[in-house]
Amino acid sequence: MKRVTARCFLILMTFMLGISLKGRAQVIEIGLNGSASFYMGDINPNKIFDETQISWGVLARYYESSRWAFRLSYNNINIEGSDEKVKYREERGLDFKTNIHDFSLVAEFNFFNYKTGSKKNFISPYILGGVGFIMFTPKAMDGTKLSGLHTEGESYSTSAVTIPFGVGMKCSVSKKICLALEWRMNKTFTDYLDDVHGLYPEEHAIVNGHDYTDPTGHYPAGVQRGNKDTTDWFSYLGVSLTYKIELPTKQSCNNEYIRE
Repeated sequence: MKRVTARCFLILMTFMLGISLKGRAQVIEIGLNGSASFYMGDINPNKIFDETQISWGVLARYYESSRWAFRLSYNNINIEGSDEKVKYREERGLDFKTNIHDFSLVAEFNFFNYKTGSKKNFISPYILGGVGFIMFTPKAMDGTKLSGLHTEGESYSTSAVTIPFGVGMKCSVSKKICLALEWRMNKTFTDYLDDVHGLYPEEHAIVNGHDYTDPTGHYPAGVQRGNKDTTDWFSYLGVSLTYKIELPTKQSCNNEYIRE
């Protein structure tokens, strides 16, 4: 965890350094966020905010203008699901909990002119969209790592590309501080956040007498265990606090965001 966090801060610092070398005045914001996260997939196909978990993240935001901003972020996301609790296919008896390392680059479009510290343009709703990359580790609720057990008789990658998008509201609460509320959805290009995808295999994954392929013993090989035609999603509702940093250059007066 410490290594991952250190890498995240290194990435953010590199991002900010690259911006500062462009040769014109820049406005960036760095900060933290906390969120309530949930997942939708083979165990929970349609219940939003079901079995929500606490997650956190760090971010750096670069303002191109009062309408456009670009954000690099890392989020440490926790999700979980249980057939017993969701009751979609309760007889299956499957459960999981997954930690996701989520890296993303998104563009934000403010519907109103916005500037942190402004008395006039201090609030705006916004939309966001971009691209991301995740690394994840599915486990059973008892802590057993599922990704290496081949519960469906096949191995799979524990990383994937994502498409994040969402809506939010940002507000300047002081000359340097921005408060934002955001609901963000993430379409993933994997169906294994929950370790459930296809069919029950001939050979089951059994550890210390527990059958992680078919805990209830109800299903023969070849019966559908998950829906292979859909991929998993994760989403979160979060609050972020960021601190504005102005990086002056010789051309400071040319920046639209600075002038406003």
